[in-house]
Amino acid sequence: MQALPTLHRMPTTTLSSLLLSPTASAKIAVIDVRDSDHAGGHIRSSIHVPSSTLDHRLPELVRTLRSKEKVVFHCALSQQRGPGAALRYMGERERMLGGAEAEKVKVDKKVAEEGLSNKDVKSAVGDKGKVEKVDGTQAEEEEGKQQEVWVLDGGFVKWQEKYGTDDRLTEDYAPDIWNEY
Repeated sequence: MQALPTLHRMPTTTLSSLLLSPTASAKIAVIDVRDSDHAGGHIRSSIHVPSSTLDHRLPELVRTLRSKEKVVFHCALSQQRGPGAALRYMGERERMLGGAEAEKVKVDKKVAEEGLSNKDVKSAVGDKGKVEKVDGTQAEEEEGKQQEVWVLDGGFVKWQEKYGTDDRLTEDYAPDIWNEY
């Protein structure tokens, strides 16, 4: 029996810093899985994937988000739909890319243990995927790149309390809708 993966919670302050950073914002995706409660605002640049459509959109998400370093899921409170979506995404990603990620981990370990050169790495990996160069310079994006999956702590309710009126971070914000939370 396989153990469930650990879900990491990302504080709203961390996400806001990442989204405001010109370099980091290109490496992160925010997935909003709220359904009808999506009305009233959303995190700028987030991708709205209602939880009711998530299962059939998972393969598409895995393909389109594979180059992102971090993927952050959320719903209103990030207690059920957000964490559930993150777990299902992780499972689908493992199903689709599992072999490539496992190969990357093996190659990284071998490089570290044996001090291999870029030429050695290429011969060890062949056409299975591209890896970072041993000397630390950027290589072309590799297939099945390692990715961190997070859940936004407190969901959009906590987000809007701090950043609802910040147009740099939140779009279409309607404060009246959130007064009852």
